[in-house]
Amino acid sequence: MATSYLTPGVYVEEVDKGSKPIEGVGTAVAAFVGVAEKGPSGSPVMLANWTQFTDAFGGFIPGAYLAHAVYGYFNNGGGLCYVIRVGGDSAASSAAAAVPAAAIPAKTGSGNALRAAAKGLSTEATSVEITAVGDDGYSVTVRRGATEEKFEDLVLAKGAKNLVETVNKQSQLVNLEFSGATERAPAPGTYPLAAAAASTKAMAKVNPDQYAGNVAERTGLGGLEAVDNVTMLCAPDVMAAYQAGALDRDGVKAVQLAMIAHCEKMGDRVAILDPMPDMNAQQALDWRQNEAGYDSKYAALYYPWVQVANPTPGATSTTMFVPPSGHMAGIWARSDGERGVHKAPANEVIRGVLGLPINLTANEQSVLNPVGVNCIRVFPGRGVRVWGARTLSSDPSWRYLNVRRLFNYVEKSIEGGTQWVVFEPNDYALWQRVKRDVRAFLKTVWMGGALFGATPEEAFYVKCDAENNPVETRDLGQLIVEVGIAPVKPAEFVIFRISQFTPGAN
Repeated sequence: MATSYLTPGVYVEEVDKGSKPIEGVGTAVAAFVGVAEKGPSGSPVMLANWTQFTDAFGGFIPGAYLAHAVYGYFNNGGGLCYVIRVGGDSAASSAAAAVPAAAIPAKTGSGNALRAAAKGLSTEATSVEITAVGDDGYSVTVRRGATEEKFEDLVLAKGAKNLVETVNKQSQLVNLEFSGATERAPAPGTYPLAAAAASTKAMAKVNPDQYAGNVAERTGLGGLEAVDNVTMLCAPDVMAAYQAGALDRDGVKAVQLAMIAHCEKMGDRVAILDPMPDMNAQQALDWRQNEAGYDSKYAALYYPWVQVANPTPGATSTTMFVPPSGHMAGIWARSDGERGVHKAPANEVIRGVLGLPINLTANEQSVLNPVGVNCIRVFPGRGVRVWGARTLSSDPSWRYLNVRRLFNYVEKSIEGGTQWVVFEPNDYALWQRVKRDVRAFLKTVWMGGALFGATPEEAFYVKCDAENNPVETRDLGQLIVEVGIAPVKPAEFVIFRISQFTPGAN
């Protein structure tokens, strides 16, 4: 003992001999990389709900899918997530040049009273109409296409009904600001803002390097290396860049390969990939097999795109098709919370989806499913459902998503829960303590239904003894613990064998 006993008496000491429980890590934290209306660029920002996203990154914008993906994630049961805005100031400044604006003249004297700038980007023209009401009151009407916003009983004085503050807080179409240091009364009238024809391309001008980012600068995918709790990775605006002409098909492949490489390097997350837009089943098969020949147990692909409501200001259609990755990440999170990471995230209804661009048949899925394309299908009376749960791996051992993600969960939990072992004396006592703690954790995993076996002995084993820790290993400062688990596999094909039965016949 370290204490010296020099004075007679009774000594009470605390001795650490108890078990150190291993706590399971989280399994449902998504990371999104894409183009946003505003906000910090390059570095991951943690968000817990949709309101936080709109406060930090703005709302829905034409030609970009990030906001739709994050909304679909939260709508389908997602919780915590990280968002990385790519494109940075270059995309923002290019878009800013295209944002339509108008100067609103002062009611008296020369010069302007207000400046009006379109919020978001649209190919439709926006107008601001200012009407004087009484001596010092105003009403403001903002129009874009079929959308109209009206704000009444506004004044220039500070307070809850201040004209500029009220419009900026409530309008989805414009921002107002005073042109000078003094607040001058605006002249009544209608002031048009020209359409931003090049806004879509400006927002999507992002190259593969900006998605890949830099580890040292904590940008792009590189910035996610410093975030330990991410388990899912989505980049829906890769497809927006392709549609805008900023990326060709090789560029799309380069970004998706970078996503896969990141997940394989980290070893604790899975990339959710989107297919190319507007493909039929044969084209999806050709793209998967010949063009995007990915082979990774850390990636999954979903097809086709999904139809959702289109709340983008100034949109000409009430619905649109978006990449499915954000909705899928939400379903993974929902399935984890309701059943556990061992449950395959399939046969689940996709919330917020109105329809699909193609209703796949069983025969079409029969050729897509074996190559790792997880199909999204419409079932009469059962809605739009995820009908696949495979990785993009050619290794049968890692065919199913739930197996890959279960191993991620077990590995990460054991890694985090056994940090106390480092620099401990590498002896028999330590071996027994490590085995006890790991076995206790795996027993809870087995009791939760994640491992196959009628008893713990059938479901897992933990080996840490002199056989796998000989003196040569100990001299290298190594402690080797061998763990084996028997994961449950999904019942992907349910087969009932039915035959005629004649009572009494032999």
